[in-house]
Amino acid sequence: MTVYAGPVFDMAARQFEVIADHLSIPMDERERILMPKRAITVSCPIHRDDGSIAVFEGYRVQHHLTLGPTKGGTRFAPGVDIGEVAALAIWMSWKCALVGLPYGGAKGGVRVDPRSISIRELEGLSRRYMQEMIPFVGPHTDVMAPDMGTNEQVMAWFMDTYSMYQGRTVPEIVTGKPVSSGGTLGRREATGRGVAHLARRVMSDLGIAAGGATAVVQGFGNVGSHAALELHNSGIKVIAVSDHTDALYDRNGLDIPALARHAATHGGIAGYSSELHYDPAAILTLPCDVLVPAAIERVIDAHIAENLKCHVLAEGANGPTTPEADLVLGKRQQEIFVIPDILCNSGGVVVSYFEWVQDLQQLFWEEEEVVRREYQTLDRAFDQMVSRAKKDRIPHRTAAMAIGVEKVRAGKITRGLFP
Repeated sequence: MTVYAGPVFDMAARQFEVIADHLSIPMDERERILMPKRAITVSCPIHRDDGSIAVFEGYRVQHHLTLGPTKGGTRFAPGVDIGEVAALAIWMSWKCALVGLPYGGAKGGVRVDPRSISIRELEGLSRRYMQEMIPFVGPHTDVMAPDMGTNEQVMAWFMDTYSMYQGRTVPEIVTGKPVSSGGTLGRREATGRGVAHLARRVMSDLGIAAGGATAVVQGFGNVGSHAALELHNSGIKVIAVSDHTDALYDRNGLDIPALARHAATHGGIAGYSSELHYDPAAILTLPCDVLVPAAIERVIDAHIAENLKCHVLAEGANGPTTPEADLVLGKRQQEIFVIPDILCNSGGVVVSYFEWVQDLQQLFWEEEEVVRREYQTLDRAFDQMVSRAKKDRIPHRTAAMAIGVEKVRAGKITRGLFP
């Protein structure tokens, strides 16, 4: 029995078992590698605008601190639960190890629909959540970042709340902050930019020219919108996008900059065009060169995997592909090149690491330097993944996760078990 129940945690556990079997990890080591070190559940009471009091449930899971402080986002979403947060923390551990960052994985969340509360209430909830987390976080213990439903402003409130309790400004407690509050240039675009960079690299390797190539992006939040913009600016036609409000399709290519401006103003793509409306359920199986699922977990199941018509699957979201779908994709390796989520969307945590380093040193880089280092880090991890997949004749996800798990396991073995 475990408190980490639910389909997302079960999925993370099943993925780990595949890797553990592949690496022949002894059974008595597996639970120590997989299970989180620490989980915190807190109540976050706030005053509503009407004078009433509402209580929201918050979580933080720290997977391991073997290689350094934990690192991970905090999401505000109505479906957040401790199992989902734990799974995301585990994936973050493998991700950080894969790309060579001195972090363990963490994740946090509050069960709330941020669209249902006012800005003042959002600030109160953000500050209360951080206040409750202060005993468990710190620049060398656990460093937060934005995620679904949070943004730069929320990170600024987190940082200010922590700093007020410390009696000094501590910008390195969170990443993804506004540049004016110690954030780094290039962080906002980093995840989507990394997704597009890796997709373009695979296209080049496959001999697919950008001119005339097409892409479909599911999810038009921070990750999806910036991935779409980068692909569009590379000459790739983004023929379809969707978010929680609508789905749009144009075989001649959508005007992504205009769509991004509309979404920023109206909170979604709904209302942009009635003529371009498309069935959201069918967007993943549209014929295209690059498919970017950048929304939520478990959207590509076995049935959808059988019907995918893309050449490159660039996973911008965390856990978008189920284990059953992976079995199908394993049989379609000659047709579909999978860039697994723990590599494909790792640009965000890579540049978050750069922000943390800059805050600690109080020495900031130009955006060109940030982007150059991000691409260099992603390319190195990509080369390692592809080499491992070819050598062991295994799918890319197995190769990427095996590299991450091996590094975490090696760290635990080297440090030993205390006491």
